[in-house]
Amino acid sequence: MSLYTYDLHVHSCLSPCADNDNTPNNLAGMATLNNIQIMALTDHNSCRNCPAFFTAAKRYGIIPVPGMELTTSEDIHVICLFPELQAALDFNDEVDTHRIRFKNNKEIFGDQLILNGDDELIGEEEDFLTNATDISYEEVPEIVERYGGACYPAHIDREANGVIAILGTLPEEPDYPCVELHFMKNTASYTEEFHLQNKRIVVSSDAHYLEDLREENDTIEIPDEPYSSALVRRNLIRILRGEQV
Repeated sequence: MSLYTYDLHVHSCLSPCADNDNTPNNLAGMATLNNIQIMALTDHNSCRNCPAFFTAAKRYGIIPVPGMELTTSEDIHVICLFPELQAALDFNDEVDTHRIRFKNNKEIFGDQLILNGDDELIGEEEDFLTNATDISYEEVPEIVERYGGACYPAHIDREANGVIAILGTLPEEPDYPCVELHFMKNTASYTEEFHLQNKRIVVSSDAHYLEDLREENDTIEIPDEPYSSALVRRNLIRILRGEQV
């Protein structure tokens, strides 16, 4: 059992609203500089830069988590994380069938770059990624569970695309066992007002620029013996699902 620093909500240059400097290797390198031991890549409605991020993370010695920031039909952002890279890519393929597609206007929204493990350009996502899918907030947990993942509402303490800002409350159903805050200082007030006492609270950066990554990060205790990054990742997902580990 060890205590790990983490950031479970980070965007790469695949997200149109993120800086093109947010390459997999730059993110992994900044993680080491900021003492982040576990980092999840969570681009908008896509996992296509996760393979490159896994390569970069191995190079820099951090534990990568493949993920996505899914936009629901209500325009709520939900973090979806997976224990294995292939599970995330399979989930990505399903989400692709639920996307509402129109061409990305790079001049307005920005590039959507797909890179390899050496940060070389291997493709671009042509359709705009940040818009809503046709997956409802209620449907997300069942879909994510099919791929062995964990999911929770993102940045519930922010106005933009937070479940509380959009729905006016944190619904009792579905019962997400975890929620994300953007600001650690809001933990006590949100716990009291929205009855989060029985939920796991994670605090992450939602970094769209390298400078958004924080030097002071939240920690989580994870069983890790006999050690492997795969074991840490699997146990992290189980903890976020509210399971005993």
